[in-house]
Amino acid sequence: MVPDPPDAPTAPPRVAFAIGRRTGGAVTRNRLRRQLREVVRALPQPEGLGPGAHLVIVRPEAVEQSFAELRDHLSAALDRARRRAEAATLSGSPS
Repeated sequence: MVPDPPDAPTAPPRVAFAIGRRTGGAVTRNRLRRQLREVVRALPQPEGLGPGAHLVIVRPEAVEQSFAELRDHLSAALDRARRRAEAATLSGSPS
């Protein structure tokens, strides 16, 4: 069995989180990374990520957010990204 290329339409999304050291120590950053991975898994399908690689840049304030707040912020960020991609597609220019 040959896996799909990373950018194939059927490939699952890949998500990485950029969490700087200003956020806290390794334990704090890893806990936040685990929470964010679970947020991505819990997203409803229509709001979920499309195929390809996605980078989420995390600000230090995220440490103080609850799971629900992280979910809401990530959902809003995905909506903004989707609208930008759709606008770029309609205008014919890359984003």
